[in-house]
Amino acid sequence: MRSIPEATWYKSSYSGGSGGDCLEVAPDGTTAIPVRDSKNPHGPELLFRADAWTVFVDDLKASPAYR
Repeated sequence: MRSIPEATWYKSSYSGGSGGDCLEVAPDGTTAIPVRDSKNPHGPELLFRADAWTVFVDDLKASPAYR
């Protein structure tokens, strides 16, 4: 498990308050973007290359389910 103590974590504004499936992201990095499960903030974190994260987010935004 990797911990990024200096990261500032953000949860999506689309996340409900019911404690459902939510991710948190810490987009402070320039080369790697850490992502974690908001229900388990001390659990494992995934690191995405910044360019891969941008492509992922852009694809989500283009999805009809996002609108």
